[in-house]
Amino acid sequence: MNEEATSTPSGSIRRGTDSRWRIIKEAWTRITRWLPADDWLVVGWALATKALLLVFGVASYQALEDEKVPFGWPWLEIWHQWDAIHFVRLAEFGYSAADKFKAWFYPLYPWSVRFVNYLCGDFLGASFLVSGIALLFAVVILRRIAVLEWSGEIARRSVFFFLIFPTAFYLHIGYTESLFLALALGSVFAARKERWWLAGVLGAFSWMTRANGIVLLPTLAVEAGHQWFIGKRWRWQWLWVALVPAGFAVYLFLNWRISGDPLAFLKMRKELFHMSSSWPWIGITDAFRNLRRNPNQAEIVGTQELIFTAVGFVCAVVSWFKLRPIYATWITGNWLLLVCVTFIESMPRYALTMFPIFFLFAFVSEKRFWSTVITVWSLLFLALFSSLFVRGWWVF
Repeated sequence: MNEEATSTPSGSIRRGTDSRWRIIKEAWTRITRWLPADDWLVVGWALATKALLLVFGVASYQALEDEKVPFGWPWLEIWHQWDAIHFVRLAEFGYSAADKFKAWFYPLYPWSVRFVNYLCGDFLGASFLVSGIALLFAVVILRRIAVLEWSGEIARRSVFFFLIFPTAFYLHIGYTESLFLALALGSVFAARKERWWLAGVLGAFSWMTRANGIVLLPTLAVEAGHQWFIGKRWRWQWLWVALVPAGFAVYLFLNWRISGDPLAFLKMRKELFHMSSSWPWIGITDAFRNLRRNPNQAEIVGTQELIFTAVGFVCAVVSWFKLRPIYATWITGNWLLLVCVTFIESMPRYALTMFPIFFLFAFVSEKRFWSTVITVWSLLFLALFSSLFVRGWWVF
């Protein structure tokens, strides 16, 4: 009896351990079934790119600033610049009538950072976690969209060019790019898979993240029209598109609560940025005038703004011949939204959200010459822009 008594607990522990490992193994098997090998590949690319950018940022800062960056949190702090500071402050202190300027920023990203902060206990770390997790969703969905339309090879190249785009470092830091793209890509992918309720919900969250979520309205409507044209059958599920403006309604309500005016953001755009809507040639002409500034400003707000405006325009035109209308509408709508202002600002960063560009890059890169050209251009300017950014310079 004594032997049985002493052996029973250890046997129970062994059985309990085996049971836990079996549960973990089953859970892992389900995850790997849900995520194909190529999804794991692009997730690995995204994580590797993040690690390399963090190391490169520190090396660049130390070499150019002649200042040591201790290992740990300072590796993230050097990326905590410009709008990222405002987002973290919003996450920490919320929106307030005492600081009406903060109403300019759409709420979903800072709210997400605030939520994650409850889990990790640090707002800066939470901002990187939100962007990092959103990026993993974005690369997986981008790959799946490309596979749905073309092939695995095109999909892999699309994600590759997306991750090395000259302003791709914004995907990894406390900015809205990753979250917005994850939601917008999810909405578009859901529409292509005819899950219209999900397209509407994700579209609403997308518009609660960035102003160009408005482009999802015509984008999803065009896809619904395309599906009707092919099938000649009305589907009431298309009405879920009407849910997209709910995200903007939250933003309008926020403006009203803070300033008493739901359209306060339009006044702020004029007061803070001296910007208003105009014909596209007005902003483009202004970018050409910027070429006469001092060399630093001429390069950043002149040459680079014009280059990425031209890239966006060419890709928008080509997309109507090479891509499904839903993608052509997305890239064209975003381009028009960005250039129909009195002066063009941050086009290189905003071009990152015009994701059909990377499908077109993938097509062109089938020829080795153009693959090399696009890759080298992307990597060189990714290094340049990220080096400037960690030093606190304005880079879009």
